[in-house]
Amino acid sequence: MATLDELLVSDAPGAWEACGFAVEGDACVVGDTRIRFVKEGKRGIERWMLRDLDSLDLDGLPTSRSDRPLPPEAPAHPNGVTGLDHVVAISPDLDRTVAVLAAAGLDLRRVREEPTPAGAPRQAFFRLGSVILEVVQEPPEATERATGDRPAFFWGLAFVAPDLERTVAFLGDRTGGIRAAVQPGRRIATLRRSAGLSVPVALMT
Repeated sequence: MATLDELLVSDAPGAWEACGFAVEGDACVVGDTRIRFVKEGKRGIERWMLRDLDSLDLDGLPTSRSDRPLPPEAPAHPNGVTGLDHVVAISPDLDRTVAVLAAAGLDLRRVREEPTPAGAPRQAFFRLGSVILEVVQEPPEATERATGDRPAFFWGLAFVAPDLERTVAFLGDRTGGIRAAVQPGRRIATLRRSAGLSVPVALMT
């Protein structure tokens, strides 16, 4: 089964440290995932590294192969985050992306045929070790505005924060309010743009 090793994110390390992540040098470890910070003029998630892939063709998601073992135990993060719950990607053609990812060795768990509160009509979920890849079908209005046959692309991250009230209190006005998540029984809060990160970030129980 393919597993996630590392994410390359186009941010300054200090921006994540200011949001309560324990950063060492140009990286931090969250759960068993490394997040490395690069500053190359882009925004968001630039690339990821996966183990045990059958192919590097992931329908446009920039991917490198890794054979590194799991990192040592992650440090405690001052913001209370204990792990990475899921990576979010968006696809203009969900069926196409699902077929390509499954052929590359990613473990498809299910396709959800119900819209989300944010307007995504369908989602597919792949297991990458301890982390889930959520591939969201692009809303029709966004697809209609675009031109050409476009690939899938990375969008955001959701972290596990078991004591969400404490995490939100730590982050102060960097977060919005706590609300019910799409997943039954879970709650969620999101970082505002004023937090200074180029990646949309959610925090979940």
